[in-house]
Amino acid sequence: MKRSDMLQHLDDAGDWDIIIIGGGATGLGAAVDAASRGFKTLLAEQEDFAKGTSSRSTKLVHGGVRYLAQGNIKLVMEALRERGLLLKNAPHISFSSSFIIPAYKWWEKMYYGIGLKIYDIMAGKLSLGSTKIISRKTALELLPTVEKNKLKGGIIYKDGQFDDTRLAINLAQTAAEHGAIVLNYCRVTNIIKEKNKTAGVMVTDLVHQKEYSLKAKVVINATGVFTNSILKMDHAQKADLVTPSQGVHLVLDKKFFPGKDALMIPKTTDGRVLFAVPWHGKVVIGTTDTPLQKIDIEPTATNEEVEFILQNINSYLNSNIVRSDVKSVFAGLRPLVKIKTAKKTALMPRDHTILVSESGLVTITGGKWTTYRRMAKDVVDKAIVQGKLADKKCITEHLKIHGYTIEKSNENIFEYYGADAEEIKKICKEDKSLSALIHPALPYCKASVILAVRNEMATTIEDVLARRTRALFLDARAAIESASEVAVLMAKEMNKNDEWVQQQVDRFTTLAKGYLL
Repeated sequence: MKRSDMLQHLDDAGDWDIIIIGGGATGLGAAVDAASRGFKTLLAEQEDFAKGTSSRSTKLVHGGVRYLAQGNIKLVMEALRERGLLLKNAPHISFSSSFIIPAYKWWEKMYYGIGLKIYDIMAGKLSLGSTKIISRKTALELLPTVEKNKLKGGIIYKDGQFDDTRLAINLAQTAAEHGAIVLNYCRVTNIIKEKNKTAGVMVTDLVHQKEYSLKAKVVINATGVFTNSILKMDHAQKADLVTPSQGVHLVLDKKFFPGKDALMIPKTTDGRVLFAVPWHGKVVIGTTDTPLQKIDIEPTATNEEVEFILQNINSYLNSNIVRSDVKSVFAGLRPLVKIKTAKKTALMPRDHTILVSESGLVTITGGKWTTYRRMAKDVVDKAIVQGKLADKKCITEHLKIHGYTIEKSNENIFEYYGADAEEIKKICKEDKSLSALIHPALPYCKASVILAVRNEMATTIEDVLARRTRALFLDARAAIESASEVAVLMAKEMNKNDEWVQQQVDRFTTLAKGYLL
């Protein structure tokens, strides 16, 4: 998957069947769906793939226990099914994990146990395992740092985990393998109209500052929290459809949470659930739900959100986590569909919404990572009708995602790469110096940087350290310290000069400081 090859198709490709605006989970899923059905498909993303919301999740593939408590049975059933399909189609990037709810009152074991048994039953044949009530002794063995005082036992259940951005890159590769053109750093600047109907888009390649006029039978707006801006591009007076909500996560060393199982806190001080999830040798703790008025491509955590997470996690652990223990803090924005009756964003539905404007622009928003495939199917089905395309059936239910392999590597350096681990090993054989780590505190070798540039359309240090690897999210300080090394490796591969190296290091360092407390 090479960006230069993709760009060549824009000059001589002619009209497209489907153009997708947005390269997050929803847009990439739609590109896979459309291309695998045989449609001539183009995806344009103004930043890097999954730069926004889709790289900043809680790293869970789940039905949503709290949605079950809210009575949203339809969403939970759909998500549980999609969870099972994803674990089958991308076992290299997603997997089953055990989650434990500690119980401090006798009735909690029965109450949560029954609820999660229903969760198991709803998953049907795609269930990941049975919920069990565990003793105090077992709970302490599985969660060594959990608060012991008044602990009565716990409930253990199965759910899914994944690496969100690695999946996004794999989806881009899957779409490309089925003939789609997928481009990062290509901003849609206007919607082309013919007789007041959407007929395509104007796109600017931000790397080379070149503009393209691209025609399509149908255009899909899959821009998440930026949905409103595209709708206003279509019709200046269009009312806002999406309201943003911010979720924050803290990343800590495993010493604060040494078990292999995840922790689920069933009710925080604001009524949400909180997770502590082992991930890439660290633990991710989150999340919050804060309504926002302003949308920023690089959102930052507030002191109140950080303190909220620390307060709630410390009430369940005996490790007394403080701000200086945090290796990285990241914030993401959720595109919640506006409803008048919801007073808090935590209560707004996570179901996806599809609408078609008077001009024929198809918009999809809402939803969550777990249901990305179903969202893609639904929006492409709608696009087929709107664009009067051939009625080709969706085939993604059993479509293997790029990197698919059932063989798990025992080496952290190759974790989440799946079949692409062989490419990294090949690069290391060609140049043994590239087998060295980019930083002693990070599980990534120099060859992974080369792979990111050659095969994964990485064009900046941020692309490599935030999304092709997860260095920035795991240890922001170590990522900053490795930036110069990464820039030099990239410059050699991309034929860039010393000035480019310094500009990239300076830019990344400024951005990465926002991930430090």
